[in-house]
Amino acid sequence: MKVDVFLYIMVMAIVTYLVRVLPLTLIRKEIKNTFIKSFLYYVPYVTLAVMIFPAILEATSSTWSALIGFIVAIALSYFGKSLFIVSLASCLVVFVVELFI
Repeated sequence: MKVDVFLYIMVMAIVTYLVRVLPLTLIRKEIKNTFIKSFLYYVPYVTLAVMIFPAILEATSSTWSALIGFIVAIALSYFGKSLFIVSLASCLVVFVVELFI
């Protein structure tokens, strides 16, 4: 059993290392393709959104309160409010909706 765990950890470490090192070793010149540059520019934002969105919907006891809080956060962000205001308002909205549901 212990050998399997160490093998799994070693394979995971090798894969993680290769994913981080291969782009550094294979791509030495500046990327000039505009499509690839724009794709790589948005990768962190998409990754963050993919990780956060399911957690938003499962963080409360009701999916409806989470969805309403998410909509409020999107609206306030769209209108340029600060991160503190957006998070505070969405938390308050979720709290109020949870009281009535």
